[in-house]
Amino acid sequence: MKPLKRPVRRGLLVAHVAVSVSWLGLAVGLLALGITAFTTGDPATVGAATRAMKIFGDWLVIPVALLALVSGLVLALGTPWGLARHRWVWTKFWLTLITTGLSIFSLRPGINAAAADGAAAGAAAGVVDINLVIAPSVATATYLFITAISILKPWGLTRRGRRLRISASSAKSVDARSPRQTA
Repeated sequence: MKPLKRPVRRGLLVAHVAVSVSWLGLAVGLLALGITAFTTGDPATVGAATRAMKIFGDWLVIPVALLALVSGLVLALGTPWGLARHRWVWTKFWLTLITTGLSIFSLRPGINAAAADGAAAGAAAGVVDINLVIAPSVATATYLFITAISILKPWGLTRRGRRLRISASSAKSVDARSPRQTA
């Protein structure tokens, strides 16, 4: 992919950070609602919490997850960081891909099932599945980890990144010794 021009890269970076932080906030909100639904004995509160979770799940989970994934992928491919050059970028990519898949195929259907149960017999009995707490807890921890490695940039280069760095430095040293101007 061709490198992104500076204004485009900066705008995309702002969008990526904003949507990624929104994803973290969404997970924390779902966690708060899940804990509320799980710990309360009030059927009305259970119903309200699961309905609120369903609204977030229906309107926000998929778009926010996909925007975080796509904006991160474009940034990785359009900047010198690359997708598979640095371990932290590679780790972020795979964690984002996995959590996007889990959000679409597990979290959202689980929320929909809980909302349906909450509207029917579950709210009357005050019984809520613990998965309404576990799934957002795991998501929140994962997004916090992804945020931390984005800031700290640990672990260095991948094998591919080391190869590319060595080949780039050897090409520069050959060009530096050459009496002719190179392209």
